Amino acid sequence: MTDLWVDANVLLRLLTGEPPDFAQRSLKLAERAERGEVTLRLSPIVVAEIVWVLNSFYRYSRSQITEVLLPLVTTEGIVLDEADQVIAALNKMATANVDFLDAFLAEVARREGGTIVSFDRDFRRLDIPWIEPE
Repeated sequence: MTDLWVDANVLLRLLTGEPPDFAQRSLKLAERAERGEVTLRLSPIVVAEIVWVLNSFYRYSRSQITEVLLPLVTTEGIVLDEADQVIAALNKMATANVDFLDAFLAEVARREGGTIVSFDRDFRRLDIPWIEPE
């Protein structure tokens, strides 16, 4: 089976249906992955780009982004690197109303047992050790 590292633009076409010809081609690829003909590999940085585009260009709320991305990243045929952290971050993004990257960083730090250093006080909502630089 062939591993294909999927770019954000392919998944964005699948999610938004725009433009229709690219959306159709993206759908065919996703169907091939579901049938086991190919494996679509997905990096957390690509997920971050998708979140950013859906929010900034398409004006999706954080909850809407989580609603459309969770089923996609858990679809048969998609292998998501750091899946547990990405899925937890998507959920935290919606429930704690924080940026995806902050939620993802918190999940990585939680897994590694680390402390976040940041000026961003949103980390208070993520139940993770957090300090500001002195």
